[in-house]
Amino acid sequence: MSAKQYEEIAESLVTPITESMGISVYDVEYVKEGSDHYLRIYIDKPGGVNINDCEAVSRAFSARLDEVDPIPDAYIMEVSSPGLGRTLKKDRHFEKSIGEDVDIKLFEAVEGAKEHSGVLKSFDKETVTITTEDGTDKSFSRKAIASTRLKIDF
Repeated sequence: MSAKQYEEIAESLVTPITESMGISVYDVEYVKEGSDHYLRIYIDKPGGVNINDCEAVSRAFSARLDEVDPIPDAYIMEVSSPGLGRTLKKDRHFEKSIGEDVDIKLFEAVEGAKEHSGVLKSFDKETVTITTEDGTDKSFSRKAIASTRLKIDF
């Protein structure tokens, strides 16, 4: 099976657990880093999650994974918050972030730059549109975007 399939299975198993706790699943990743595989569950709730939320989800989900055992490889399971500068990957992430400041990194330079910032104006299956500081709307192909993150201002 592919990493995407493992992510889908994991999300379907963890969602009932998080929902029973008033927490939502922000994202699920199954990645290989070096020689280790990681199953990462990012959780969120209004006002943010804390270490107790992460621990409660981790314990309940670990027990569920032991029952079902959907991933044959050895892996490390982590449960955490998506953080302040969270990555926008899925349509639901973009939908919740309309009107927020974002940083977009591109695979190749557009208008002489690989990084662009602005307010997330809109998105669809093909494009993401931001409004830059000077009021200009810029649209980028989703295939050209390496990452889109909420901007962190200190």
